[in-house]
Amino acid sequence: MADFKGKNKKELVKLLNEKKDEPRAFKLGNSRSKTKNVKEGRNIRKDVARIMTELTSVMKADNK
Repeated sequence: MADFKGKNKKELVKLLNEKKDEPRAFKLGNSRSKTKNVKEGRNIRKDVARIMTELTSVMKADNK
C-alpha cells in the first residue's frame, strides 16, 4: 500500500489520474485471463478511494 499522507494536492491529483486507468486495464486483462492476482482489482479501487479521501482532506485544510 502506498503512503498518500503528506503529499500535496498536485501530487495527489497526478496519482489519482494514474490510478483511475488501472481498473479498466485490469478488467480487460482479467477477461482475457492474463491476470494472475484476482484481488488486485479490489486493491486498485481501495487505493483510488484512499487517494480521493486524502485529496478531500487536503482541500478542506486549504479552505480553512
